[in-house]
Amino acid sequence: MIQKVSRSVLFAAAMMAVCVPAAIALKPTQYIADQKPELLLDRVIPLALPDWKELKNFSLAIPDPTVKEVIDFTYSQTLTRGYINDKGQVMMLTLAYGRDQNSEETAAHRPEFCYTGNGFHLTDLGLRHLDLANGLTVRHMLAKRAEYQEKISYWVTLDETATLPGMGRKLAQIRYGLSGRIADGMLVRLASPNVTGDDAVEVQAAFLKQLHDQVPAAFRTRIFGG
Repeated sequence: MIQKVSRSVLFAAAMMAVCVPAAIALKPTQYIADQKPELLLDRVIPLALPDWKELKNFSLAIPDPTVKEVIDFTYSQTLTRGYINDKGQVMMLTLAYGRDQNSEETAAHRPEFCYTGNGFHLTDLGLRHLDLANGLTVRHMLAKRAEYQEKISYWVTLDETATLPGMGRKLAQIRYGLSGRIADGMLVRLASPNVTGDDAVEVQAAFLKQLHDQVPAAFRTRIFGG
């Protein structure tokens, strides 16, 4: 019996000796962000667009994009700006960027979790393909809480590819990890407060077209995908 136990222990120790170095070797260590120009959201995102100017001192309906502790842990940078056009239409733009998108803990979070956690009822309005230079598919949602509501469009990026949370992003995260690379990426969210009807969808599409064209070309695919 002692001999069998000893052999079992030796076998287990041998397997650990093999598996631990392998696990260390497979752990991604190369940050893709380090190979790119430095991304500073407050400089890359323009303060004004052809039909929009910055709206200062506006208040957000929810902590954005999630509570502060999670923001600090998950994201390297966040930026929220309000814009207003000549018609008085308001647009709230949020970007939350993270250098490490290879795990569920550090990847950009779904806006759905934040809204529902703050008492909003969400209605999924489906996906829409926008006619930008490289194309972009966004998810539309309607968030309601009491008398307040927002029309929302969002997407996430992984490296320089625009995607949406789900199986596709998870598989891409695995591919990056297996290659030893850590992808960066971000959540991009647009919200139109207190808008009824379908007008917000078209207004948001027009806003994103102008934003796409005004973002410096060197950073465009990092925000909108390529």
